Order: sequence, then structure tokens, then C-alpha cells
Amino acid sequence: MSAIAKTTQPPYYAVVFTSERTEGDNGYGKMADKMVELVSQQQGFLGVESVRDQEGIGITVSYWESIEAIKNWKEHALHRVAQEKGKTDWYKRYGLRVCKVERDSFFEI
Repeated sequence: MSAIAKTTQPPYYAVVFTSERTEGDNGYGKMADKMVELVSQQQGFLGVESVRDQEGIGITVSYWESIEAIKNWKEHALHRVAQEKGKTDWYKRYGLRVCKVERDSFFEI
């Protein structure tokens, strides 16, 4: 996920997930790949950007057409399994923010 997500014209929504990982993979990589595959199929999903540093601090921003689309993803059965594994196995701590994007601009050479 190294590309800048291509989104629609504002307004749209961004979900910012900031986390600190625990030691070891513990199945995280496989589940993360599955989540990207599944979220890409969700109605209202626009794109995702994600980075993680060497200390385990990560930021993932997903973009959505509506609050309803975000809610539907939150309640997806396999995503709920991943959320629980995150609490028990993968994260020391995390934060979640939902934001309305009212303006955006991009630069590219």
C-alpha cells in the first residue's frame, strides 16, 4: 500500500487508525492482507494508505463515500474477528478517528 489513494471529489470520509504493534507477527500479516482484499470489495470504499515504522507505530487511513459505508465495514463479520484479534494479540494500543474531508489537493510530477 505505498500509493496515494485515488478518491472522489469531496466531501468524503477518512478513517484514521493509529496503532502500536506487539512483538512478532502472530498471524497479523495474513489477516492484514485479507482485510485489504475484503475492504476493496466493500460498497462505498474509495481507497487506503498505510505506513508503519521500525518501532511498530502505524497509521492507516481508509477513505469512504459515507458514514453508512464505514459502519457497514465496521460490522463486517471477518473484520470483527480481526478487531478482536487486534485487542488480544496484535496491538499494544490504538486510536481511531473518523473525519469528513471537505477539501483536498494533490501534486504530482
